[in-house]
Amino acid sequence: MNRGQQVTLTEVSEMVMTANDGSGTPRKREGKHKAMTVCFILGLGSLVSWNSMFTIGDYYYKLFPKYHPARVLTLVYQPFSFGTTAILAYNEAKINTRMRNLAGYTIFFVSILFVLVLDLATSGKGGIGPYIGLCVLAACFGLAHGLVMGGMVGDLSLMCPEFIQSFLAGTAASGALITFLRMLTKVAFEKSYNGLRKGAILFFAISTFIEFLCIILYAMYFPMLPIVKYFRSKAALEGSKTVSADLAAAGIQTTTKNDQDGYEYDTQQERLSNKQLFLQNLDYAVGLFLMYIVTLSIFPGFLYENTGSHQLGTWYPIVLIAVYSVVDLIARYIPLVPWLMLESRKGLLIAVLSRFLLIPAFYFTAKYGDQGWMIFLTFVLGLTNGYLAVCFLTGAPRGYKGPEQNALGNLLVLCILGASFTGISLDWLWLIGKGSF
Repeated sequence: MNRGQQVTLTEVSEMVMTANDGSGTPRKREGKHKAMTVCFILGLGSLVSWNSMFTIGDYYYKLFPKYHPARVLTLVYQPFSFGTTAILAYNEAKINTRMRNLAGYTIFFVSILFVLVLDLATSGKGGIGPYIGLCVLAACFGLAHGLVMGGMVGDLSLMCPEFIQSFLAGTAASGALITFLRMLTKVAFEKSYNGLRKGAILFFAISTFIEFLCIILYAMYFPMLPIVKYFRSKAALEGSKTVSADLAAAGIQTTTKNDQDGYEYDTQQERLSNKQLFLQNLDYAVGLFLMYIVTLSIFPGFLYENTGSHQLGTWYPIVLIAVYSVVDLIARYIPLVPWLMLESRKGLLIAVLSRFLLIPAFYFTAKYGDQGWMIFLTFVLGLTNGYLAVCFLTGAPRGYKGPEQNALGNLLVLCILGASFTGISLDWLWLIGKGSF
């Protein structure tokens, strides 16, 4: 039977998992390291634009000193991110994941380009008009993040754990990259006229390029990797509809038939409902929620506005953000060492609950301690956040079928973004008694 350029799902599974000589000997799935690299870049693109905005917080505090930009922009961003994710998590089984992720990265690209255009059009001047424009673009970032984060984590959950780890490492790398560039530009432009603005423009330009690269990689390169074809074909055979468009882009038929017997696979297999998945993984959901509440109630607003003045001067918040971002990135690679991976569900909850001690620790250190202790606490915050995030998101989807893994990935991201919204709201409590409202 001549199928032109298309092949069936079962043929893809056989081609990826069987040696070319027809002996039937399993071989290593091809393209794993390439896929991990792409996942890292896609993770980078999922947050690099947003990180560009709040990492140059000192620039925005210069333009809008009375408007609490680090807090307000984040507070605008989070509801759109959470709301979008909530809607899509409820309907995830019917959603075209390919179009969802491509739409998200495209909105990221257009929005960060408009941030650059807004700055150029206003010549870097403050005022309520440009500030409202930034708030609108922050909302667009939230929309894009809601599309991409749940879509990517859900998609990668039905593949191997290393893909999620690479994606999460990429999200942390976005903060580390932008913070490193911020430090370089501060050194290079600190004494020059409009130095902060020059650094900001550089960030926006780099972020725009990264978002464009993500669109190309996800649309054209990632679906064609053999290991990605295999996992998506496997998920489709298990009843997943969300991978159909990506399989079609790779030239794979989503209707699978045996040519000899005329047998058609049942792609409507029963799966656990979202409610059942949530209840079975309630400890993971609660753990992620509590973990990110602690993190986002401190980072970034508290580190920018409530740590006081010390010997580092204007470098102080930049150093704190850099410490958090770099340590968060490094920590996301720790679970790759098997014996360092925390798999105990009870152990994960204990670790999460112990992080609440960081809140009084940060409060008393800001009030009575010096900058060395604050840097140490920021190190601990980043270390525990990065490590536990990977442990939770790579451990939870194991043992489920493709459609269930995708659904669970979306639900866990919803918990993260719900916690982020709550944590950012609680972050305003640090201002009570300071006369800063």
